[in-house]
Amino acid sequence: MDFMRLALQQAQLAEQLGEVPVGAVLVHDGQVLAMGYNCPIATHDPTAHAEIQAIRHACQQLQNYRLPENCTLYVTLEPCTQCVGALIHARVARVVFAAFEPRAGSLVSSRQLLNDGFYNHYFEFVGGCLADESQAMLKSFFKVRREKAKLAE
Repeated sequence: MDFMRLALQQAQLAEQLGEVPVGAVLVHDGQVLAMGYNCPIATHDPTAHAEIQAIRHACQQLQNYRLPENCTLYVTLEPCTQCVGALIHARVARVVFAAFEPRAGSLVSSRQLLNDGFYNHYFEFVGGCLADESQAMLKSFFKVRREKAKLAE
């Protein structure tokens, strides 16, 4: 749970920048390899999701496009299709996510990509770790965003 709390702190950083509050922490052998948060608006990069940011930081540090065996990614929201693909290519062993994402979640909610049977790598995953905290942060963020949009009309 400590690593998910770190991921929630990363999500808060995203929120402070006006980004959707999603954070990720990549761990190997009990040590944090890298962290990341959503920043597609700030970076002008639609791929700059929290998971991708954490993977990029770790791979740059390791000077390898693949992660060491037995890496776990902690992320505050169920990964989307893009992020599941990146997790496969990076060779993540396990994903622990907080909130389920009914619209774009690609492990359980909207799609179950790892059930398709044609990938060359698979990873374990579990959802619901500190889900209430993550969901509360996301709901609050979108409520404020909607209120600002109403005022702008």
